[in-house]
Amino acid sequence: MIANSMIDSQNAESLDADANIFSEQPRGDARTNNDPRQKQPRRDKRDVHGWVVLDKPIGMTSTHAVAILKRLFQARRAGHAGTLDPLASGALPIALGEATKTVPFVMDGRKRYRFTVCWGEERDTDDTEGRVTRTSDLRPSADSIRNLLPRFTGLIEQVPPQYSAIKVQGERAYDLARDGETVDLKPRPVEIHELTLVEHTDSGQSVLEAECGKGTYVRALARDIGRILGCFGHICALRRTLVGPFGESDMILLEQLEALCNRAASGEGSLADALLPVETALDDIPALAVTRADAARLHRGQAVLLRGRDAPNSSGTVYVTVAGRLLALAEIGNGELIPKRVFNLTGLTASSARKNESV
Repeated sequence: MIANSMIDSQNAESLDADANIFSEQPRGDARTNNDPRQKQPRRDKRDVHGWVVLDKPIGMTSTHAVAILKRLFQARRAGHAGTLDPLASGALPIALGEATKTVPFVMDGRKRYRFTVCWGEERDTDDTEGRVTRTSDLRPSADSIRNLLPRFTGLIEQVPPQYSAIKVQGERAYDLARDGETVDLKPRPVEIHELTLVEHTDSGQSVLEAECGKGTYVRALARDIGRILGCFGHICALRRTLVGPFGESDMILLEQLEALCNRAASGEGSLADALLPVETALDDIPALAVTRADAARLHRGQAVLLRGRDAPNSSGTVYVTVAGRLLALAEIGNGELIPKRVFNLTGLTASSARKNESV
């Protein structure tokens, strides 16, 4: 079945797709002196370290989702690895505590989307939220769509949507578009690893799946395919199913997370069961085990000389472990191991069961 209406926005900071242009903008402090939340006692924060891959529901902003998880875990620090628009659902990886140091590795990974294109209308936002700018009575056949998809696979040039988070002379493109300005956005190279037609109906909608790299705008795919087919189109539904190392099997519904929190509060479980280890984000990076003596030097920010037959002969980034525990991100170069980010995992971390799952 074709999904209910939902729109995507990937990574606002690195433009890993459609930045949240409607509901993620700062709104200031909406609370007043009459707000009962201001009178509630402040809960003590604690150190929590790990990843939670929320199956974000439609209607929730990514910022709100982070705030909810931060409250549920009473965590000191939290952030997400790629914005997902309120009208989209699916994988929203949320980093807690020391996991925030690994966010860039997730944001640079591949993303997979399942999205629905409504044919016959092009809109200024390239999704259902926008104003209709072009219409057509033509409707594409399944074969015409399939035959076109190879042109959008591989390394391609893509013009970002007018409503995007790209900065133009210090202004966000979506702010300029809201003011009625037409911005001349230059094509950018993006990589589409896979693009397939999943379902096609006679009602004027098609479901596609795309696996893409950093910087890809899914909305622009629907727009450009519709233009070439001559029928125009915009995204009317989207679900994210993969972000870097995190897939559908890692997702947890908000209702399940809240139920786990309630059980943990009554002593029947632990929130650690909802956490994935910090190092899950580092799956594509080689691991290097060190002795406790070398670990002590790295923890102090000091380089370690690599010598002996067991010394790696490669260079680049590694994640360092001691006694099976994550210690640091480091660079190997000139025979030395140089720490770049040191982790302090004191506090609540993933349960041993979740750690075994990630091995």
